[in-house]
Amino acid sequence: MRASDAERERIAEILREAVAEGRLEMEEFDQRLDAAYKARTHGELEPIVRDLPAVGAAVAPVAAGQPRTGSMARWPDRVGGPATSGGAFAFWGGFRRRGNWTVGRKFTAFAMWGGGEIDLREANFEDSEVVIRCFTIMGGMQVTVPPDLNVEVRGVGVMGGFGENGKDEGIPAPGSPRVRVTGFALMGGVGVERKRSKAQKQQLREAGRSRGRLEKGDGGR
Repeated sequence: MRASDAERERIAEILREAVAEGRLEMEEFDQRLDAAYKARTHGELEPIVRDLPAVGAAVAPVAAGQPRTGSMARWPDRVGGPATSGGAFAFWGGFRRRGNWTVGRKFTAFAMWGGGEIDLREANFEDSEVVIRCFTIMGGMQVTVPPDLNVEVRGVGVMGGFGENGKDEGIPAPGSPRVRVTGFALMGGVGVERKRSKAQKQQLREAGRSRGRLEKGDGGR
């Protein structure tokens, strides 16, 4: 059956998500993306993403004995390793970096008449010192960070805004990398928000239930 433009774009979105999460190297991403846009039938599209999860699909839990990644790992375990992304660009469109990806030591993002999302809640970091530079003209960017990450926001907004939008309760945790968010927003905005990931919220709920059981005496039975 012939493939439609919408189906080719759906495959492209799966590939973009995969490279942001570190599942694909940029060279392989470029090759697969080119093949996706040249594909004429469903039979040519399906093999391109056969080994990748769909966007938003649940990922199997890490088995016992395997190292944890993302927000489930300790901060020292999330620092180091090669970057999977050192920048992002949007013009009359948008970009997204989220999930299990590795932030470059210097990450530069630019958006003009568009927007972007940079989510660090599940991310790893190339170095313990990271600089994220955000530049936007008549556009917007959202940087989402976990509450226990050491973040410093320094940017300039002209006829726009650059700063924190609000935050969850929390203080920098020992061993967390130091992230400086800098840049410039002209007739647009860059917002930094502290927000827990779903995994972190689940951990807090489980810890609360455990404390409740102990207070009721269930833990000693």
